[in-house]
Amino acid sequence: MSYQNFTGNNSLARKSMIALILLTIGLSGARFALLGGNLPVHRYLYVAVPGVRNYLEYGGHGLLVFDMDDHFKFIKRIATSGLDDRGQPSNVKGIAVSLYTHCIYISTIQTVQCIDLLTEKQVWEKSYEKGCDRLSISPDGRTIYLPSFEGDDWKVLDAKTGTVLHNVVTHSGSHNTIYGPDGKKVYLEGLRSDYLTIVNTSDHRIASEVGPFANHIRPFTIDARQSRCFVNVDSLLGFEIGDLQTGKKTAHIEVQGFHTGPVKRHGCPSHGIGLTPDEQEIWLADAFNESIHIFDVRKKEPLQTGSIKLSDQPGWITFSVDGQYAMPSTGDIIDVKMKKIVASLRDETGAMVQSEKMVEVQFAGRSLVRAGDQFGIGRGSP
Repeated sequence: MSYQNFTGNNSLARKSMIALILLTIGLSGARFALLGGNLPVHRYLYVAVPGVRNYLEYGGHGLLVFDMDDHFKFIKRIATSGLDDRGQPSNVKGIAVSLYTHCIYISTIQTVQCIDLLTEKQVWEKSYEKGCDRLSISPDGRTIYLPSFEGDDWKVLDAKTGTVLHNVVTHSGSHNTIYGPDGKKVYLEGLRSDYLTIVNTSDHRIASEVGPFANHIRPFTIDARQSRCFVNVDSLLGFEIGDLQTGKKTAHIEVQGFHTGPVKRHGCPSHGIGLTPDEQEIWLADAFNESIHIFDVRKKEPLQTGSIKLSDQPGWITFSVDGQYAMPSTGDIIDVKMKKIVASLRDETGAMVQSEKMVEVQFAGRSLVRAGDQFGIGRGSP
């Protein structure tokens, strides 16, 4: 029987039989599609805890999985390691997913652990000199940039093994890291620097800097074309914008209509910023007022358009891949179009879950087909 004749019959019974056979032998969703069938894509949110310092009251310890297609219902808790010298869970510092290795990576203050998402077993865990902070993975899933814990350098790791391949030294207080969507550049933020550092991935050398900004940079994000960065800075309830091509700061934006005051964590008014995937809006964290502020950034001068009250003080924000949901670290799930909280993350006991380290993973059957990121990076056409 020819391939064309076999796939030409569209009867439901034949398609069901094909699906059963292919799932039994573990054929990937992509290959199944080539044979004329469809495996539905399902979205899950993976949340690493303790993801707010080492506070166990916000979800305990582990990797929590939520069903994004069923009102963010709690599915399961995957055991993780990442313990300190006393055997207590360490602060989770970052999270990333590789389709190449089909693994999820969790960095804590001391170690990076690699967990296979298909078997849910740990593949490796390694400690690194000077500790670890918020890692980022290359678009092809093969390379990790790992900052030391507020130290002097970033280590370049092989994602399969965790082996150190290179070191990038900045002496900036290494902290947050974003791998560019084109895989050619990495953006490095240090707690002690007013400049954003740009590194070429071809040779892992510093290529340029952006700034100076008004103060030390904290969380930041970039657009898909890698033309602009949007940064939080110390002492500012607001954000600044930099041109990634010229290296100049281009805008200073302050939140209007709100006062600031003491915050629980991070020591700065705005710690958390995300660009909607369609790159139309910036969503900005405001810890003191327990709010998210929204700015239209389609024009040269950003326009403040509204605010959303949250259940607690936010310290981070990211988005679902399709831009349907905004996900601040408070565990509130916000419908981006309605600008309304529509769900909340709760664990198996019903307790509220909070974390600054979460990432979307999409499956077709048993195959990973897409992964989001923890940063709120723009996804417009590169």
